[in-house]
Amino acid sequence: MLGLFGSLNLGTRALQAQQLGVEVAGQNLANINNPAYARQKVQLQTAPALPSLIGPQGTGVEAIAIRQIRNQILDAQILAEVGVGGYWSTQQTALQTGQAILGEQVDRQAQGLNESSAVDQAGTVTGLAVELTGLFNAFRAVATRPDSLPERQVLVNQAQSLAIRFNQISGRLDDLTAQLNQSLATDVARANQLLADIARLNDQIVNAELPLGGIANDLRDTRQQKLEELARILPVQTTLAPNGTVTISFQGVTLVSDRNVLEQIETYDPGNGRLLLRTTGSATPLDPGSGTLAGTLQVRDGALAQLRNDLDTLAAALITEINNLHRTGYSLDGQTGIDFFTGTDARTIAVHADLLADPARVQASNRPDAPGNNSVALALAQLADQPIAALNNRTFTDSYSQTVANLGLALRTVNGQVADHQQVLNLLQRQRESVSGVSLDEEMTDLIRFQKAYQASARFITTIDELLDTVLALKR
Repeated sequence: MLGLFGSLNLGTRALQAQQLGVEVAGQNLANINNPAYARQKVQLQTAPALPSLIGPQGTGVEAIAIRQIRNQILDAQILAEVGVGGYWSTQQTALQTGQAILGEQVDRQAQGLNESSAVDQAGTVTGLAVELTGLFNAFRAVATRPDSLPERQVLVNQAQSLAIRFNQISGRLDDLTAQLNQSLATDVARANQLLADIARLNDQIVNAELPLGGIANDLRDTRQQKLEELARILPVQTTLAPNGTVTISFQGVTLVSDRNVLEQIETYDPGNGRLLLRTTGSATPLDPGSGTLAGTLQVRDGALAQLRNDLDTLAAALITEINNLHRTGYSLDGQTGIDFFTGTDARTIAVHADLLADPARVQASNRPDAPGNNSVALALAQLADQPIAALNNRTFTDSYSQTVANLGLALRTVNGQVADHQQVLNLLQRQRESVSGVSLDEEMTDLIRFQKAYQASARFITTIDELLDTVLALKR
């Protein structure tokens, strides 16, 4: 038999177990609004029995662990999904900026069209397209009154406005590329900091768990939060070691092992100003495949690079076609051979300085000493409706409309991917919340249950104490 003193020990263990239950319920309630927290639960088991003449006799209850309620499969799925979200949301932001740089408004119908029909229904355009139309209208005005200086002045001003518009778009695309490069550097610095933080948490977890055993639940919560933040930047693979540490690898390269950071990520310039990624111990460029780093590389070298190339091609074709005709004409004072535009692309296109200084030098006639002749001006105006070989046999306006539509279609695709990702992530987070999240009702129920059990255990000890008093009174 336990005896009175054994029963007193039984009650003491019961008090300690129920008190721990109250404390854990309080910890859960305190972290109810902490998104990184996984609820905890006291694991109780029957204390070892003592042999007696009538068989083994129980000695009460004892708390053997504080378990963290987590589903590792859901955690792994969320790690993968946050990387997908980082990939698409980064592209979405950059493409929205690119559309704002163009200054065009592509309506929803246009963004839903396929590539072949987008040229004809590209939506309402208000930027470079208007400037292009204005240029050819100005050529028509000069063709209508070839001997009038005001029409030539308007033409030169309109051409200057178009060139400045090209320059502005090109410069802003340069700025956007620089911002994306800076974003790469910022994300790499953050990823390296997270690797260091996780290695430090590995060390803290080992130090907390090895001496007395048990699980360092709060430290593991913090580490999981860091892992998810890292996965949004870089699609890493994680492995849980027997000692509680997490090993982090990326494309076969171990970044964190046990308590140490073995490799870091760095950016480098291959020589073209477009930063790439590699590990500190390798010269091979990395292709992350997912995460914000991959999204930045993809949008910078994909849709935005294509946008720049299309604009440069359009500007080059415009310079070439207009110069080829204008060079053959004659100005009001009989001069010839002057180009209308200088430069080679959207960054460098400009109206020839001689024309800016003297609009009378616009070469609208195909004969010298014939100021009323409009042949060249008319041919220049007709370029607006002619297919250009360098533009895949599209007109200038159609080519630009296709460029705008392509950007709109790319943005529409990314918007759809972002929406799909958010739905999947919300589903996974709800599933994890149902497993690991803190329920106010459940914790309040547990709190009351442990409180009542504590009070009952205290009453049991009081009863044993009264019995001891009775025994002691027998000798008086």
